Amino acid sequence: MIDLQSYFQPLNATYSEKDQWESTQLGSFIECHTNSSFPAIKNADIAIITIPEYEGSKNYFHKNECKIRSSFYALHHKKGPRIIDLGTMYMMPTRKESFKLIEDVCQFLIGEEVIPIILGGGHDISYAVYRAYSALNKYISLTVVDNKLDLGLEEDHLASFSHLSKIIGHKPNHLFHYTNLAYQSYFVSPLAINMIEDMHFDAVRLGDLKASFYDVEPLMRNTDFLSFDISAIQHAYAKANVYSSPNGLDGEQACKILRYAGVSDKVSVIGLFEYNQDLDDNNQTSFLLAQMIWYFIDGYTKRKDEITPDIEHCTKYNVSFEDGKNEIIFYKSQKSGRWWMGVPFLPEGKAELQNYFIACSYRDYEIANQGEVPERWIKTYNKFS
Repeated sequence: MIDLQSYFQPLNATYSEKDQWESTQLGSFIECHTNSSFPAIKNADIAIITIPEYEGSKNYFHKNECKIRSSFYALHHKKGPRIIDLGTMYMMPTRKESFKLIEDVCQFLIGEEVIPIILGGGHDISYAVYRAYSALNKYISLTVVDNKLDLGLEEDHLASFSHLSKIIGHKPNHLFHYTNLAYQSYFVSPLAINMIEDMHFDAVRLGDLKASFYDVEPLMRNTDFLSFDISAIQHAYAKANVYSSPNGLDGEQACKILRYAGVSDKVSVIGLFEYNQDLDDNNQTSFLLAQMIWYFIDGYTKRKDEITPDIEHCTKYNVSFEDGKNEIIFYKSQKSGRWWMGVPFLPEGKAELQNYFIACSYRDYEIANQGEVPERWIKTYNKFS
């Protein structure tokens, strides 16, 4: 077990003064790290951590008290999950050592089934989080909300614009699936999109996402790590970021994504990256990010413990195709109304096919009934081929 307390700078003691908060404000029940106390990890559900690592980004860290934190503590919510706030992580003398520290902390929290909510740093911190899953020998689905694909060039060093290629190239590889949400075509090479598709990954253009936002729900149920670069949000809603641009998600859509992530029983790390406090003159970006976290917390209180379908409490639908040989089995939860598809695969060392359950939507069921195989079924099946 690692000594977490030694890795974090304590918060200002005023955060722990409960009499300053109303009984329904989040600050009244968040247990935070101060000079006199450190929150117990046992039985915690969510841990807030600030990571001031911006070496691979044009954004930078502001040493004053985090505006996101102060905005978040003031929001109201009925008491739900147990939230702890570990404070700001100390960085090491070298970047390599800092990334190893981030990896170790995330590995420990994931192993303890505590969800880290990371108030970043540069987007390339995602690489350290991915390595934490890899160290736990977990195959993961990574969903990135970003207005571009951070592939960079093969010779590029690890940075905000190139970390995705480092994740894809990491050995041993533990990336089961990757999805980019809200990319904008003029920021992305068509060659990069082709490469993503050839790997049976997904890239969802901003316009397509807005036209079918309901697809975010099953996508989040298939996600382990949600990495959110706030440059995906319109400048009008989140200008505290040197990479912001006129187009992108609006504030409500950003909050919806976090709400779906909260409801997902599978999401185990959230990262909000590229916040630059010096550019947040009117605090609107910190207000939005605090509200996004609030929506994640609210969604978390609605979790149903349904990572995979409880077959005994599901309605089963068999959809056969015209060739008379192939079919897809759908499962609809009688408890939550959510849908899954079974994708057959042969586990290593086994003689019989088993089903890998992938979260889907009612729309996927409709597509299958029209005689077409849903795209998410095909991409999952191809991973086992």
